[in-house]
Amino acid sequence: MATSTTGSTLLQPLSNAVQLPIDQVNFVVCQLFALFAAVWFRTYLHSSKTSPFIRHVVATLLGLYLALFCFGWYALHFVIQSGISYYIMIVIGVENMHKYCFVFALGYLTVCQITRVYIFDYGQYSADFSGPMMIITQKITSLAYEIYDVNLTSCLSLNYRRMPTLLEYLSYNCNFMGILAGPLFSYKDYITFIEGRSYQLTQSEANGKEDIKYEQTDPSPNIAVAQKLIVCGLSLLFHMTVTRTLPVEYNIDNNFRTTASVPVRIIYLYMSLMAARPKYYFAWTLADAINNAAGFGFRGYDKNGAPRWDLISNLRILHIEFSTSFKMFLDNWNIQTALWLKRVCYERASFNPTVQTFILSAIWHGVYPGYYLTFLSGVVMTLAARAMRNNIRHYFVGSPSVKLWYDVMTWMATQVAISYTVVPFVLLSVKPSFTFYSSWYFCLHVACILVLLMLPLKRTHKGSNEQESIQPPWSKKLEEEKNVLGHNSYSTANSFNQKREITCRYPTLKQ
Repeated sequence: MATSTTGSTLLQPLSNAVQLPIDQVNFVVCQLFALFAAVWFRTYLHSSKTSPFIRHVVATLLGLYLALFCFGWYALHFVIQSGISYYIMIVIGVENMHKYCFVFALGYLTVCQITRVYIFDYGQYSADFSGPMMIITQKITSLAYEIYDVNLTSCLSLNYRRMPTLLEYLSYNCNFMGILAGPLFSYKDYITFIEGRSYQLTQSEANGKEDIKYEQTDPSPNIAVAQKLIVCGLSLLFHMTVTRTLPVEYNIDNNFRTTASVPVRIIYLYMSLMAARPKYYFAWTLADAINNAAGFGFRGYDKNGAPRWDLISNLRILHIEFSTSFKMFLDNWNIQTALWLKRVCYERASFNPTVQTFILSAIWHGVYPGYYLTFLSGVVMTLAARAMRNNIRHYFVGSPSVKLWYDVMTWMATQVAISYTVVPFVLLSVKPSFTFYSSWYFCLHVACILVLLMLPLKRTHKGSNEQESIQPPWSKKLEEEKNVLGHNSYSTANSFNQKREITCRYPTLKQ
């Protein structure tokens, strides 16, 4: 398949053989290379054998090499964006650097996205240089806000007693484990991993006291990596076979829209959007496996003593596919991005945090009109779904049989609403997006607006007492496992460390 690329064309014969664009082939091959490099990194450059300086240098150089292979000289944008942001951090100072870093990083990303889409036509690559820049933008802003937040406390965290060096900063932004597909992770977690303190910290802090029970050996990530690679294989197989037979564009086919019955159109809408997800499952799960293979992503032990390797996981597939609410879907899809949006926008917004958060998400994703149609529609869908659950859920949770039917109905409604909302995200352009929505007479938009006009957003008293019943039966077992160690947090998932930081920020909580 002959396509243009800004990166290496060394793998063009392989691209032709598998009938995939060269940019996708470069991405997959580089990620597989990164996987083997991660195993080598953990084995031969382990923190017990090598200094943090060497680990930073190797991680950075390998990351930049992969970026050059995939994107050519456009990879220089990664260094330029990181370098200028670092200069801003040093010059502006702690009090205001989070604002300047946020404006610059997001502005630089937006300019690059505009030039890529509207000035230089690269054929709408599925893997282009703005993808890694989105992750770097998250890292730049999250670190700036982390340092700013810690500066507000009366006791600085150990990792923030000094500003990161330029090497540490580049290593955090451009390391080979996350340069191509992320995920976002806390600077504290990354530095702790590089310096070899992540395992010991987790052991001591998870219990609130020093615990040397497992100090002799590091937990092996091999089982977790193998499981995630199996998920990658199944996702890739699904994408290569089923996804190609269910194109999202068929939803706006004239013949299909005029001849298919409403139930058939609903079923195809759901199936086509469900089939579009495995490529994200593949990319994000592989990225998670790469980090785990390097020894990064350990989150402590469960109640049975088994190691948990989901500190930086980006999705929970079963929770996504069986979600019974808009919120449940969003909380388990692109988890690290959702937590980033919550930290830098939602929790800091002075008014309409939901609207501001969705707008920021649209700007961060890119400049295609379809992104804005999806996220603006998402605002209405989210608010309407919240109002519905707050006002009617408690009427259906008294009887197990009734609640089961409620869960089934809310699952169906959620899956259709999600599919309806994200169609413009896939179609990208205005005309096909409005063709789709007009063929549905904007029915869900109208329904959501009516719900918002008729139902209050605030939770009813009775509904607030039914908090235990919000989950469907099929997700409770999965949620129980997550609750053993608490929710996956934005920064280091160590409860003792979190308690210590809260105590520092709010001295009155000290006993």
